[in-house]
Amino acid sequence: MSAATTTVPGPDGAASRLGWALADSWTMTRRELAHWARQPVAVLVNLVFPVMLLLMFTYLVGGGRGVPGDPTEYLVPGMLALTMAFGLEATMLAVTQDLGKGVIDRFRSMPMVPGAVLVGRSAADMLQSVLSLAVMTGVGYAVGWRWHNGAAAALGAVGLLLLLRFAMLWVGIQLAMVADRPEMVTAVQILVWPVGFLSNVFATPASMPGWLGAVVEWNPMSATATAVRDLFGNPGGATGSWAAEHAGLLAVLWPVAIIAVFFPLAVGKFARLSR
Repeated sequence: MSAATTTVPGPDGAASRLGWALADSWTMTRRELAHWARQPVAVLVNLVFPVMLLLMFTYLVGGGRGVPGDPTEYLVPGMLALTMAFGLEATMLAVTQDLGKGVIDRFRSMPMVPGAVLVGRSAADMLQSVLSLAVMTGVGYAVGWRWHNGAAAALGAVGLLLLLRFAMLWVGIQLAMVADRPEMVTAVQILVWPVGFLSNVFATPASMPGWLGAVVEWNPMSATATAVRDLFGNPGGATGSWAAEHAGLLAVLWPVAIIAVFFPLAVGKFARLSR
């Protein structure tokens, strides 16, 4: 009698385990990317929505008014930061749909590295974020925004934006597994909007009542927006406060703190999902 056997790397098979983990993670990433081809409308909406916000606040609402110089140079970096935070809902929707359809159940029953599902989700989301940044940067350039501090500083700004997105990604994954239903994404969207607008994306804290300006300056999105403006050489509407003067430090510490909280929560929740 013969039986099918599966070779499992032993204690000394670290390289084999790493290879399996990378292969499984890449498989999950390709699965997420394949959804782009099957759902082009959803991908297009995710790209067009922040562009519409940028154009609306540039030409209709008047974001960045009162800032010395071209208000567009204040508004565009803030919109880039807002785009990274608003990606949370797309992450939640994708995870809750997989949970609702039993897809993750099937993945967990297969001989694959458990964390590959989360790695694939996060890798695809980060690729989507890079694409969104590229589109928003192009549109910003078209409406008159420019960066002035060279390529190295611009790359540093992009790095801070992607760090914020990576942090928000794990918030989305954790909330999705807690909510467990796509319908709950709407509730999260209602909460994300006030948090997004309670920042210096559209207006300087100096233009707000004192207590509100202080709250706004400590918003993680405000820290990233201010730090990105500094790196791009755009006007930042600095108020002289500690948070404004150390925006670069906070733009790193806030996302790292968020990741430190939500990454282990998401991984632990995924491991405890009842099957």
